[in-house]
Amino acid sequence: MEVHARRVGHDGPADRAVREACGVVAVSAPGREVSHLVFDALYALQHRGQESAGMASANLETVTVVKDMGLVASVFNERSLAALDGDQIIGHTRYSTQGESAWHAAQPVFRSQGALGFALAHNGNLTNTPALAERAGMLPGMLLTDTDVVAELLAREMGEGWTLSEAMGAVLPHVEGAFSLVLVEAGRVHAVRDPHGFRPLCLGRFGGVDAPEGWAVASESPALDVMGATYVREVAPGELVTVEGTELTCAQLLEPADPARLCVFEFVYFARPDASLYGREVHGTRRRMGALLAEQAPVEADLVMGVPDSGVPAAEGYAEASGIPYGQGLVKNRYIGRTFIAPDQVARARGVRRKLNPLREQIQGKRLVVVDDSIVRGTTTRAIVTMLRDAGAAEVHLRISSPPFRWPCFYGIDTPTRDELLASHRSMEEVRTFLGCDTIEHVTLEHLLEAIGAPGAGFCDACLTGRYPTRVPVEVTGATGAGA
Repeated sequence: MEVHARRVGHDGPADRAVREACGVVAVSAPGREVSHLVFDALYALQHRGQESAGMASANLETVTVVKDMGLVASVFNERSLAALDGDQIIGHTRYSTQGESAWHAAQPVFRSQGALGFALAHNGNLTNTPALAERAGMLPGMLLTDTDVVAELLAREMGEGWTLSEAMGAVLPHVEGAFSLVLVEAGRVHAVRDPHGFRPLCLGRFGGVDAPEGWAVASESPALDVMGATYVREVAPGELVTVEGTELTCAQLLEPADPARLCVFEFVYFARPDASLYGREVHGTRRRMGALLAEQAPVEADLVMGVPDSGVPAAEGYAEASGIPYGQGLVKNRYIGRTFIAPDQVARARGVRRKLNPLREQIQGKRLVVVDDSIVRGTTTRAIVTMLRDAGAAEVHLRISSPPFRWPCFYGIDTPTRDELLASHRSMEEVRTFLGCDTIEHVTLEHLLEAIGAPGAGFCDACLTGRYPTRVPVEVTGATGAGA
């Protein structure tokens, strides 16, 4: 038998322009063109990661990994997809939150332990990576990602004669933080979600209920839709899903937290508007955020406009609830990535000009309500306000469909210090002055949760409240809860 770990591309550095959650997918569907299905799914998850993309395929003789820096369409072609000829394949799109933005940090990662080895891909961010690396015997200063560390720990357990499933049972109880993992080995794919359910993961089925022809797991439900899989349910926090051929096995590997802690920003910003989370379509929740914001913070104005793209549904909701006409005020260049996670403030400001341009006749002389999903560092928003004023806007009233972002996230969004966050140490009047707008209002946390409308569901809102549900790797002044 042969173990074949294959790479395509280069090891050179890449533009560190993106920082966010990643996207994962796993498919087991004998007899189908699985690599093409996973390619389509990764395309649907491209918004979750634009640094690198990769797939790992397994059959009874070979584990093949293809990955590279760049977008899904630039990493894969017909030749590379043909090389991924297994019935079981996992895929990944990456934003780096730990480790370098370079080829060696792209995923999936491969380990040759066991009969053929296995490959692993990860969405989330671990909070105890140094302790895990020490447990794995990995030297300080090594170029590591948290995914590398988990893969190494699993490989060491398998070196003792354990199966991959048994190794997960031994390793994952010691892993802290956010993880939605997909793994592939000869004849099987696995998916497991952390006990808090920080990052989304859902299960889909090919074929009929009584005679399934295969199974798929993905970060968001649109990835299932594009593959032609039927959405079944969300993978539960702490649940391990294993598919061998077309046979599905589910087990509660880790004790689930009560309540779960899905990142609330999945509803605000990260997830596609056509995604389903907690049984709610994201687009509708964003419209309700805007409607509740109109009730909470009315203003006299001539036009409501959204900042493309994730601010648009809330703007539609604000306009409908307020009776103020809705219109387009900014045109987006569809070939530019998200400026939320550009590497520095100067780059973010340049990115706004590349990404957005005003419709001058639409906004000149008008009082504008400008709706956006969030303000993190403020550089992007400040540039937008300046752009609108330069284009002739009479007034600019900012309405934000999330509460102020005041605390760093340790679960998959790269905001490592409070100093980077505009609202962390400023009053709202100081924020307004910095941004240069006439007024600014954020939706309250209570209204945000009301807009989502999932009674009894749990959320992680640590970036808004400072209440961390787990231990975090640094002391955060003023934080409360398990991370304090």
